[in-house]
Amino acid sequence: MRYGYWAPVFGGWLRNVADERMEASWDYISRLVRRSEEIGYDLTLIAELNLNDTKGRDAPALDAWSTAAALAAVTRSIELMVAVRPNFHQPALFAKQSSNIDRISGGRLALNVVSSWWADEATQYGLQFDQHDDRYARTSEWLKVVEGLWSEPRFTFEGRYYRTAAAVNEPKPVRKPVIYAGGESEAAKAMITQQCDAYVMHGDAPGIIRDKIADMRERREQTGRPPMTYGMAAYAIVRDSEKEAEKELERITDMNGKPPPGFDNFDQWLSGTQLERELKIQEYSVTNRGLRPRLIGTPEQIREKIGEYSDAGLDLLLLQMSPQAEEMERFSAQVMQPDTAKERVLETSEAM
Repeated sequence: MRYGYWAPVFGGWLRNVADERMEASWDYISRLVRRSEEIGYDLTLIAELNLNDTKGRDAPALDAWSTAAALAAVTRSIELMVAVRPNFHQPALFAKQSSNIDRISGGRLALNVVSSWWADEATQYGLQFDQHDDRYARTSEWLKVVEGLWSEPRFTFEGRYYRTAAAVNEPKPVRKPVIYAGGESEAAKAMITQQCDAYVMHGDAPGIIRDKIADMRERREQTGRPPMTYGMAAYAIVRDSEKEAEKELERITDMNGKPPPGFDNFDQWLSGTQLERELKIQEYSVTNRGLRPRLIGTPEQIREKIGEYSDAGLDLLLLQMSPQAEEMERFSAQVMQPDTAKERVLETSEAM
């Protein structure tokens, strides 16, 4: 299993906890990402939204691509998986920009291609917002332009959304960046199996993830392209006892008698579902369905659950934690590197 995490560009992941002690700032995120390399993390996902959908639209949110360029210059080994929304980026210019960032990083750039879902944000910024299937049609063309400019000396393209005329992009990336994408619609799956390298999913139970991977593997085999890799979002709570972990879960899902701003819209959206109210609150409390995988408990319990996901075919965990810096340290020492953690305890005991 590879271990990645969401960079906290929105100042956290919890909608019921106002202050998670991880501000949306360059100082915090640069220290966090540099430290994550030292303690064994393979990848960081830098999300792209100009409005903060976790802490509120008026709250700070770091720009994904200027942050990625800066991180490329101050890190050494971690893969930088940066979200990109085609309707926010002209593809030929983006090919140039991303090639340069990949060069700065020494070949560590990856894309998380997101076919935009937030119409209000596009309206605020004066950008085109397509209907669902049109978004994937745009993404498909956009990827053809970007990859053409990454790979060919001159690239000409004539499409519905984009065109280029013998365009030049030099220098090119050190290597072709890995392209990740997610989506559950037929249009999304068709585009991903044809044009992407990896499929990323919201959090869910191992059996559901197994079925999704099996479906995408079958679709991919029909294209004749190399196998994809598979990733999933998950929120992790590691504690010394199951009771302590459940207490933390209660803390982050507690609305303190008053739903936070935005819950009414969420509640209305789910009103036609069969979800119990407690599950609705958990779905709202943490982004990206992060609580569904139930990476909650002791280190031993979490390692066992990760083993189930590995058996299901999962290759990559994209973790969220709060507060991120402290909890990433704990997860690394107790879940990712338990033998190392035991050695540290023994060394401390001997020193005493």
